[in-house]
Amino acid sequence: MKKIIFAFAFASVIWSCKTTSSTVATSVKEEVQININLNDIKDDKVLVTVKTPKIKTDEITYHIPKTVPGTYSEDNFGRYIDNLKAFDKKGNLLTVKKTDENSWTITNAKNLDKITYWVNDTFDTEKGKGFGSEDIFSPCGSNIDAGKNVMLNTHCFIGYFTDFMSVPYQLTVLHPAGLWGATSMIDKDSTDTNDLFVTSRYAELVENPIMYSKPNYTTFAVDNMEIQIAVYSPNGKITAENITPEMKKVMTAQKHFLGSINTTKKYSVLLYLSTMKNDAQGFGALEHPTATTVVLPEIMPAEALTKELKDIVSHEFFHILTPLTVHSKEIQNFDYNAPKMSEHLWMYEGVTEYFANLFQINQGLIDESEFYTRIAEKIHRANTMNDTMPFTTMSRNVLISPYKEQYLNVYEKGTLIGMCIDIIIREKSNGKRGILDLMQKLSNEYGVSKAFNDDELFAKITELTYPEVGDFLKTYVSGPTPIPYATYLAKVGLTNLTLKKPASIFSKGRTRYISVDKQTKEIIVVPNIELNEFFTNLNLKGGDVLMAVNEKPYSLDNIYELIGDSSKWKENDAISVKIKRDGKEQTIKGIVKLPYEEIESLEATDKTKSALKETWLKG
Repeated sequence: MKKIIFAFAFASVIWSCKTTSSTVATSVKEEVQININLNDIKDDKVLVTVKTPKIKTDEITYHIPKTVPGTYSEDNFGRYIDNLKAFDKKGNLLTVKKTDENSWTITNAKNLDKITYWVNDTFDTEKGKGFGSEDIFSPCGSNIDAGKNVMLNTHCFIGYFTDFMSVPYQLTVLHPAGLWGATSMIDKDSTDTNDLFVTSRYAELVENPIMYSKPNYTTFAVDNMEIQIAVYSPNGKITAENITPEMKKVMTAQKHFLGSINTTKKYSVLLYLSTMKNDAQGFGALEHPTATTVVLPEIMPAEALTKELKDIVSHEFFHILTPLTVHSKEIQNFDYNAPKMSEHLWMYEGVTEYFANLFQINQGLIDESEFYTRIAEKIHRANTMNDTMPFTTMSRNVLISPYKEQYLNVYEKGTLIGMCIDIIIREKSNGKRGILDLMQKLSNEYGVSKAFNDDELFAKITELTYPEVGDFLKTYVSGPTPIPYATYLAKVGLTNLTLKKPASIFSKGRTRYISVDKQTKEIIVVPNIELNEFFTNLNLKGGDVLMAVNEKPYSLDNIYELIGDSSKWKENDAISVKIKRDGKEQTIKGIVKLPYEEIESLEATDKTKSALKETWLKG
């Protein structure tokens, strides 16, 4: 998965991705039948009924996942399950004992006919404390809002019986006619109040989220892949039509970059927009093999929302390559309640994030300077993490301290690992091949249904590439040695560069220059701190209420528009700011003075390396 924290104005924003999994086959041929009733919602809870196969043991345990592939956290989804009951064919209650937070053991199981339970949603319990809190990361959580929206991440609602994970699962969802279920699964019921989905096993079912809401979607084709964009916008601010053109542009470019690699015929992007009031607080995405669930704040300006969505999908979509196609046995045979983690997060997340940036320069979506700045930023952030912790060790132990605190480095150092391997392969092959070629070979060697052994991957990569790649992996990925990034960047003619660029007007690092009175919704200049040039030039003072800028009113309701609008202000532009100071309104007129910051970037200085650089970026 991917879990990245980023700042958009004053929200901590996290996204994550998802892996694929399957389970060990059994000889049982029966099926598990699940019924979810969205017509009878009580206190934001829905009733789930599970019709069981024939049980041949005296006891059987029903599990709700403790964790799901890609989240790399122990979420204990069982804590949202209430009043689980077990019945025989005559409707008599059987004895049920809750053995841990996610498991229920049923006695006299040979007589078991069905179980029922109520499921609470997670969105309205979030406290917004962000990464590392007890909140369920929103894109892998659930929402239940009667008649309006149900974010049905299936792992939140449906569990599994021990030894019955590989039998078919049949899911029936009863729902109001006005709600439509967006998903990559095929609805086998043609009525508008009943959906029927059939999957080959439990792992397939939990990889297929469904979002029920008033129809707001588009579809388009990229080569032979059908893309579905579905949106839930509670206040009708964003439509699927608004964001589809940019999504189509990005996903078309991604398919062209991947070439012949394609394991998915249909792909869905399910976008939930949060009101942030007793609603989702963890923003970002959760990746599945054929879908991405995305949660973002509805108050984001449309332009900024589309930009964030493009960056998110740029990463998530590449997971069809890894770990969907290339993955270890820990992923293939994932244990939802006692997971064993793979040591190759550098590939699942790092190489995926690298491709999410590389394809944009490769396909002409960004220029070289933007790409270089992104790489330099990742080097800077990677250097703030524990650079001597072996990456494979961190990955293998990512659920526990002190390793889980280093998880976010998979998107920083993990990206740079992918970059260095790419440059090594380009150099040794005289520019003819790169890391995409390696991933294509690994896809041919393994594939969706064939997993590799964790401890054999480095040898296989070395066999498919060069000894120098193997040495790099041993020294810098499984070893404690920090990567000398300058050495590898010099191979393609790049050296360090310091740039001076406009900084954010309303924040600097963790410092916020404005805050909000939630009762009055007023935006207030934070008192008793040193303000930047923008504020001092206009003689704005701590405690001033910002009422309007250039005659446009601002408040809590559109504070994100203020942040977005400020990014368009230019040095020495005329500006007028309406404020309230000591209870009196006044308008201050002047010019914009922007704060500046120095940022690290890269520049091409060695022209003798230009040919190799071009094949690296455009080959």
